[in-house]
Amino acid sequence: MLKLTLACLLLLTACSSSNGPDTQAHQTMTDPQPEGPASPERELETATFGAGCFWCVEAVLEQLDGVESATSGYMGGHVENPTYKQICGGDTGHAEVTQVKFDPSVISYEMLLAWFWKLHDPTTLNRQGNDVGTQYRSAIFFHNAEQERIARASLAAEEASLKHPGPIVTEITAASIYYQAEDYHQDYYRGNKSQGYCRYVIAPKLEKLGLED
Repeated sequence: MLKLTLACLLLLTACSSSNGPDTQAHQTMTDPQPEGPASPERELETATFGAGCFWCVEAVLEQLDGVESATSGYMGGHVENPTYKQICGGDTGHAEVTQVKFDPSVISYEMLLAWFWKLHDPTTLNRQGNDVGTQYRSAIFFHNAEQERIARASLAAEEASLKHPGPIVTEITAASIYYQAEDYHQDYYRGNKSQGYCRYVIAPKLEKLGLED
């Protein structure tokens, strides 16, 4: 009986020693560590502008810091899913537009509008250079009440500046359904720099604005 008791005591002592500092250290190392706070995702906003041929507008806006994407498309018409051929006919009511996703912590809507006024002539009705038709009209499509307020204030400031050759004809209307243009229109300038329109219209515009071609 005494031998059995001594054996039990020895066994208990061995078990206790297995839970010593080394075991605790191992447990500490293998326990999952709490994760830190997740970094907040940037909330992008949308802006849509018509300022003549969307190849030109996209080539400018996509270079601005804070613009995450710039895509060419159609807005403001009455035909569903219009094609480029229909748009060129001028019968769908759509304008060629560039829609941008931008980070307002880097570039504000006011700054985008400042570029909008610089990159085209807002005084020519339904025309930019040799591009003629309602699809080439100057237009700001606002996506919320704040954008409308800022756009109208920006227009008033441009008119008061007297730096344009005539009255501004830019329309300011609520954004409607945006139809993205066919794939070959996207990032057109970068993929077709040797094409005549890109060489003689877009490249000089970028140079005038101090942007890379």
